Amino acid sequence: MTTQQFSRTSASTPPPAASSSFARFLWIFTTLGLIVVIVVIGFLIGIVRALESIDNGLFTASSSVTGATGNVQPLPNYIQTINSALTDIDTALKPIRGQVSDATASLVSIRGTAQSIDASLKDTSASLVNTSGSLIDTSGTLIGASQSVAAISNSLVDTSNVLLNVLGLAQSIDGTLESIQNIDSRGTALVTPQVNVINGLLQGIQNDTSTINLQLQETNRHLTNICTSPTLSLLPPFKCHP
Repeated sequence: MTTQQFSRTSASTPPPAASSSFARFLWIFTTLGLIVVIVVIGFLIGIVRALESIDNGLFTASSSVTGATGNVQPLPNYIQTINSALTDIDTALKPIRGQVSDATASLVSIRGTAQSIDASLKDTSASLVNTSGSLIDTSGTLIGASQSVAAISNSLVDTSNVLLNVLGLAQSIDGTLESIQNIDSRGTALVTPQVNVINGLLQGIQNDTSTINLQLQETNRHLTNICTSPTLSLLPPFKCHP
């Protein structure tokens, strides 16, 4: 009976070698878990720093775009001002054609009056020739000459009125041309300063866009470095293409 009891006690007690092996494997798995956690934390720190660099680059690019917007935004207003000035010029030039036509008609009338005067002078010359040929008809010829002179006087009065009208039209044309070239009337003299202002604004826009291009190139370089970094090559789904 003593021998059977000793054998039952030996079968119920676990061997000490199995317990030590389990403890060893537990320490190994714990150590590997800590190593994996440390590596993941290191990868996350690298990714955070790369994202901070990208954020700084994007902030600089955003500031450059904001500076460019300050110069670009007033451009339609200046174009509208130029269009208004050109409209005023066109409106001021339109009456000139009609005034030139009136002046041409007045000159034609003057020419007709001058031809009438020339015909009257020819008639007077013929009357004087007839007077020198016949002293008997001198009185009648002088009366005819007096009538011709009266007609000439009336023609000269009409010519004077026409010349006054032509003078008034010329003064009106001169005043219109002066108002076109005046800066206060937004005429042709205002076109050159407005074009110079627009050229200056376009130069500022070109400078801002050059700065934006440089910032975008720097951002692209950062993104390429991140995409080709060994850290991201270890992470799924392996779809980062520089």
